[in-house]
Amino acid sequence: MTSEKSLKEPEVNPSHPSTPRASHPVTMREVAEGAGVSVATVSLVINNKKDARIGAATRKRVLDTIRELGYRPNALAKNLVSGSSRFIGLVADAIATTPFAGQIIHGAQDEAWKHGFVLLVANTEGDEPVEKDAISMMLEHKVRGILYSTWFHRPTKIPAALQETDFVLVNCFSPDSDALAVVPDEVHGGREATEILVRKGHRRIAFINATIPAPAKDGRLQGYREALESAGIAFDPHLVFDAYPDQEGGYGAVEELLKRDVTAVFCYNDRMAMGLYDGLKQRGLSIPEDMAVVGFDNQEVIAAHMRPPLSTVALPHYELGAAGVRLLLGVDEPAGSPVVKLECPPVERDSVGPNTLTAPRLP
Repeated sequence: MTSEKSLKEPEVNPSHPSTPRASHPVTMREVAEGAGVSVATVSLVINNKKDARIGAATRKRVLDTIRELGYRPNALAKNLVSGSSRFIGLVADAIATTPFAGQIIHGAQDEAWKHGFVLLVANTEGDEPVEKDAISMMLEHKVRGILYSTWFHRPTKIPAALQETDFVLVNCFSPDSDALAVVPDEVHGGREATEILVRKGHRRIAFINATIPAPAKDGRLQGYREALESAGIAFDPHLVFDAYPDQEGGYGAVEELLKRDVTAVFCYNDRMAMGLYDGLKQRGLSIPEDMAVVGFDNQEVIAAHMRPPLSTVALPHYELGAAGVRLLLGVDEPAGSPVVKLECPPVERDSVGPNTLTAPRLP
């Protein structure tokens, strides 16, 4: 039979190293009592006041007690005293829910960690009141600065609250200010996409552009024209036409495309290329034997798993996030323009095989 005494909790000595940690947050006063010093002395040690007259033995005793009791300093209180914190904010409109743009968060998070910072992320879904509250919360936490990001490359209006701290625009820019920004180099990307096809010997290269106004629409077209000019190929406006930038848009462009006697196509994005694949195969045409195809974005869930795998150009989302942090911390400095443009690397796969130079025609 178990005795009543054996059911009692064992008595513990709060100052003994083997004492279990308290179930409530340990206070600075408890640390002071455990170390046998004043609360003021504990505060000086926690805040690492080098000029404080505290002996090495006393400082060690306080630090040992902090570890033994599991004391955690009030980070917010320290931030208010120092005026800054080890946090970097990231406010985005829908970036956390898109299949590929979430890499911006990944890149920013990795780069922040390299420099001793933690990323605070707020996904606002484009809701202005939510955005305002998110920025206010980050300012209250004395973040080192804020990255303000959009899920696709576009001009944006800078929220007024951002002016209260350092900030960098990521994947967007402000045409009305000299705010620091980091964006994809759309012209470079359009040039790289077209050059993949030029290197295969193609001369009749169509470009299916988007119907929606955006820096990507203008930039990729400019890159396409520059690549043709560099290769000595005359620009033919009849080989450029617009379609809605999704799978249906690409599918619907097939019939008109085949009337233009082209051997290769550069699509505004990978989803458009997916629709183009469907339309060509439905007509009994093969890729790349009858038509070489290049997309844009390098959406891994699309491009790498198409048959054949799609050649494309990658948007540098991971590097956009990382570069934004480096600009915010002053590790990198913009050269000339406050808008830093990052190259879009080509990803060549099997959709651009040897060129037959025979234009497919409507069955």
